[in-house]
Amino acid sequence: MPEGKDAPEVAPCCPPLTSPDLSAEDARTMAEMFKALGDPVRVLLFSRVASHSGGEVCVCDLGDLGVSQPTVSHHLKKLRDAGLVTSERRGTWVYYRVAPGVLARMGTMVSAR
Repeated sequence: MPEGKDAPEVAPCCPPLTSPDLSAEDARTMAEMFKALGDPVRVLLFSRVASHSGGEVCVCDLGDLGVSQPTVSHHLKKLRDAGLVTSERRGTWVYYRVAPGVLARMGTMVSAR
């Protein structure tokens, strides 16, 4: 590869994922969120909650995920513990919604600047 003024200018392969001033606390929080999404069932659950009309979904309306109800509950707890979703009990049923600001934070983390 030629060097000097005749060398072709090489563009970086991709823009950085985030700004270099990400705090250690923000990094830890984001790592926990992305770690929670490291399971396909949790990604599917998060997607169903995030895309449901009205901004929330009853656990009874999540549909068949190919796993048992106790397993669904376990995965929803993991999403809740990671701060990705919130829940509210109404009588017999529990309703889930994406936690405020989560999609924006995650989008900022992975979008090009």
